[in-house]
Amino acid sequence: MKKFILIITILIIVISTVIYFFKYKNTGIFIRPNDMANMIVVTSPIKDNQISSPLSIVGRARGEWYFEGSFPVTLVDLYGNTIASGNVTSQGEWMTKEFVPFLGTLRFNNFIKNSKGKLILKKDNPSGDISKDLSIEIPIIFK
Repeated sequence: MKKFILIITILIIVISTVIYFFKYKNTGIFIRPNDMANMIVVTSPIKDNQISSPLSIVGRARGEWYFEGSFPVTLVDLYGNTIASGNVTSQGEWMTKEFVPFLGTLRFNNFIKNSKGKLILKKDNPSGDISKDLSIEIPIIFK
């Protein structure tokens, strides 16, 4: 009976490890959810910034975050309602595994002053494979 439990425990560990690896594997770079800074860095806006329209979005992301030189961004209110959406564009050669600067602008006017929201930057995923979906959310305040 002890051997059976040991074998089952080892199988569970192995299967869990394989599932975890494939869930967070991204074109050769192993990513854990809290390692997003190794994939994308947003320099503007930063967490809890007060924002207004037009909003400039600036930072850098690894080349595999882009598809055809851009990736989607969405601005949502506290309730998840879309305030604005668009794309940011690479400012250099994006077909690399290195960091590439990006720049974008969102224009919006349908928000509640002094309310909270989020800027969501999504890894472009034309495959539709949800295991390759990655995103970051930056809390903001509408000014």
